[in-house]
Amino acid sequence: MTEIWHNPRCSKSRQTLAILEERGEEFIVRRYLEDAPDAATLRSVLTALDAAPIAIMRTGEKQFKELGLTKDSPDDGLIAAMVAHPILIERPIVLKDGKARIGRPPESVIEIL
Repeated sequence: MTEIWHNPRCSKSRQTLAILEERGEEFIVRRYLEDAPDAATLRSVLTALDAAPIAIMRTGEKQFKELGLTKDSPDDGLIAAMVAHPILIERPIVLKDGKARIGRPPESVIEIL
C-alpha cells in the first residue's frame, strides 16, 4: 500500500496527492503534522530514501533556527527535532514497497509507483 505524508496547506503536497489519484493508486494519507512519526519510523524512511536526516528537513522553518540546528547538526539531534517538531519534515513523502521519494518536484514520486 502506498502512503503519502501530506500537509493539505502545501501546494507540492496537493499536487503529489493528485498524481496518486490520477494514476488510480490505492493509498493512505498520513497527516504527519497531526500524526507525527517516531524516531524509528523516520530512520526507516531515511533508509528507504537512502538519505541523511538533513535531506528531509525544512531548514528554512523558523523552528530550525530557533532550535539552534544547522546542516552540520548530528543526525540523532535532527531526528529528535523532527519527532518533536514535525513541521521540520519536508513534504510530501511517498512510501511504497520499501521505497520512498520526496515529492519535490511532485513527479519524482512516479518512479516508485
